[in-house]
Amino acid sequence: MKTTTNSSAVLRSILRASASSVFLLLVGADLIRAQAVEYTSPAGVKYLADKDTGAVARAQKALDADPSNVDKIIALGVAQSTVRQFREAIATFTRGLALAPNNALLYRWRGHRYISVREFDKALADLTKGASLDSTIYGIWYHLGIVKYARGDFGGAVEAFRRAQPHAPDAGELAGATDWLWMSLERAGRDKDATAMLDRHPDSLPTTVAYAQRLKLYRGQIGADQVITENDKGNDVQMSTLAYGIGNWYLVHGNKAKAREWFEQSVKAGGWPAFGFIMSEIDLKRTK
Repeated sequence: MKTTTNSSAVLRSILRASASSVFLLLVGADLIRAQAVEYTSPAGVKYLADKDTGAVARAQKALDADPSNVDKIIALGVAQSTVRQFREAIATFTRGLALAPNNALLYRWRGHRYISVREFDKALADLTKGASLDSTIYGIWYHLGIVKYARGDFGGAVEAFRRAQPHAPDAGELAGATDWLWMSLERAGRDKDATAMLDRHPDSLPTTVAYAQRLKLYRGQIGADQVITENDKGNDVQMSTLAYGIGNWYLVHGNKAKAREWFEQSVKAGGWPAFGFIMSEIDLKRTK
């Protein structure tokens, strides 16, 4: 009787252990799926998606109930992008374009996400196509400026950011377009035009985004050591964004060594989806 009881206890223990192992394997598989590799840097660093906290699942459920709804396709792609599932978002927007091949917003969103995974030629093609379909979409011109800047076409970036400015939907985006326009003008060797543009104060609406802080540096309102505040620390995208702006400021003022230090800090901050991080990677190669 005692032997039987002990055997039963052992069996229950084995079953519990097996169930726990299966559970852990399933959880592990779920984490792997949720955190796929989205980008591998030239140095071999792998950057992962974040885990979905519910928004992607909800958007997917809504789309499953109405699979031909382009607005819901865009909503899913945007939700995926929010958790850095950029390659998944590209697949989602591609699905949308199969249904609506002349939808400019789908080209805007897919082009943006191609930038995130550093596929600049594809981004350029999508954003150029989107602009040909609808020339009034701010996000198309803004991201077209980003990809042209990344490719070293600073004159083309100037034109794109000029086109973006009047269509900016809010103060934060207007500050962003103004910031990138200044950087593009400077990198195109048009210092006087860059200064004149800032003097017109096209970004006069108040905002607290990172670009507003960088613009203060460009205007001489603060020093390079005042751009990053305590509130910025701990936010990888914010830190990468601000660090690149400081590095580029040093670069256009002729201090290549300090520029590289800040580009390196931008990358070390880890905000890999940030345009500042992307440009820091590129400018570290350009400034060797």
